[in-house]
Parts: sequence; C-alpha cells; structure tokens
Amino acid sequence: MAEAFVNDDVHHMACGVCPSRRFPVGGFDVYERPSKECPFSPEDGHRYAADGTPVCVHPDKVGLPVGRYKSENAPLAVTLELPTAEADLVPYLRDLLYGAAPVLLDDLIEQATAQIPRSFPGVDVLATLRRALS
Repeated sequence: MAEAFVNDDVHHMACGVCPSRRFPVGGFDVYERPSKECPFSPEDGHRYAADGTPVCVHPDKVGLPVGRYKSENAPLAVTLELPTAEADLVPYLRDLLYGAAPVLLDDLIEQATAQIPRSFPGVDVLATLRRALS
C-alpha cells in the first residue's frame, strides 16, 4: 500500500480522523465541507461517500483543492490566480505556497514562474519567490 499523504506528522493541521492520514493523495476525495453526502461512519468515526470512498472535508487543512480524486479519478491540479497589485504578490504567494500540499508545489512554482513576468514585467521572479518562501 502507498504511503499516507500525511505520514506521522503530529503537527499537521489535518484532523486525526482525516483520510489523508491513512491514504495517499488520490486515495480519498476532498469535499468543500461536511455534508449529508459524506456522513460519519458510526463504526470507525471516518467520513465516507455513499459509494464507500473516504472523504476529507477540510481542504484548507490538507492543502488540497476540492476534488473527487478517488471516486472519479479527478486530476490533482490547482490554478494560480495572481493578484492585480504588485504589492500583494509576495503575501499572496506566501499564503498559497505555505498552504498548499507538497505534491502541488512544483506545479505552483512553475505557474508562478511563467505568469509573474506576464502580469508584472518588471518583477524579478526568483527574488519574489525567495521572499515568498523565506
């Protein structure tokens, strides 16, 4: 079996009953919030969709966008949406990158590297990313 997405990290924000602590990315779905579509199982205290798919209901805590990764084989992807003001760029990138799941970081950095010069031609991309990640 593949390694769990949140592997023995007691400091991770994921709930103790989150499927991210038992399954790899793609081994569970991520819903926007708790709902009747994914009730707690009285047998084990975990949430499941009607088809038995394990469900996380706190995308912000696991750093993954909402998606039906297990039940519908949805691709794991996030779209970078840069702010309109240059002054907001570093804070936006800091929040985005620190809140994102590690599996998303390479893609987010690639998107930032491509988009920043188009949106902010005078900005040093590498310096901006360093400030955001420092």
